Amino acid sequence: MREYTASNNTRLEDFRIFYNHTIHPELLRMERKRRRLLLLIALSCLLLFGLFIIGIWLEVMVITLALMLFVGVYMFILYGRVRNFVETFKPNIMNLITDFIDDGIGYGDLIYDQNKFIPKSKFQASQIFGASPDLYEGEDYLKGIIGDVPFEMCELNVREESKVRQRLNYVFKGVFLCATITIPVRGKVLVLPRVFRQYTTRAVRSFLLQGGKEADGFIKNKDFREIWRTFATLEGAFQNVLSEDMQHRLSEYYHKTEKQIYISFQGNKIYIAVTEHKDILEPFIFQTNVSFELVREFYEDLTLLLEIVEDFDVHH
Repeated sequence: MREYTASNNTRLEDFRIFYNHTIHPELLRMERKRRRLLLLIALSCLLLFGLFIIGIWLEVMVITLALMLFVGVYMFILYGRVRNFVETFKPNIMNLITDFIDDGIGYGDLIYDQNKFIPKSKFQASQIFGASPDLYEGEDYLKGIIGDVPFEMCELNVREESKVRQRLNYVFKGVFLCATITIPVRGKVLVLPRVFRQYTTRAVRSFLLQGGKEADGFIKNKDFREIWRTFATLEGAFQNVLSEDMQHRLSEYYHKTEKQIYISFQGNKIYIAVTEHKDILEPFIFQTNVSFELVREFYEDLTLLLEIVEDFDVHH
């Protein structure tokens, strides 16, 4: 367990060095671009105010309309520049982070697509939430391979229509991963956070109808057992899917971030969902984006998911 923690600390130290030499210069370049946009926005506001005063002073409708048309075109161009900054920021940083990760031993090339996402059918196949989504949105698709295990992941925002009120209820918002293993797991396993017990009743009910039973008694890690509820269709099946080191790592991650983690093993598929209520790596316009903590948080979230897949590949 100490070796496992030491390995993660070494990875983070290596990432800090990579950040200083590669990501930080890119953030500084984007920061200069952001400041130029802020200057243009400030000048635009002054120009708009000045033209408004001129229009009132001249009291000539034709000139006033011409000035308003000019301002409208200029603001449209400025909006396009701001949108371009927002849309290029995340891919630039994401590609640098994935370049660092896929240099690791056993990792294939990671492919990123900002606009793609995992289809709804795979989300429902996980049986984690037991929901029939009425709203299913996604972005920031990433796929690759670890050892012999191909995987794909993305950000998702999932909601369903309330049966009581005319609104969409929260189902899941965060990062969702699906991986395919070569040797199927014997039986099915479901790992759900205890704190969200009231929101997972449908998933548990459905799993129990498939022959699932509580498997908490087979978990040796007390901390893990207190954070998650575990179900399996075969007695002792959980012992074959997550090592004790990984249970310890997941518990540490939970205490550090308080993000909820859901895990499902269905035949030759692994599904993992990690809640994230804020947009990941979305750039700010009115404050700086040059922050190691901003990038580090995303890197740690990403590597945790990949480490679960890696852990399974190593121990099987």
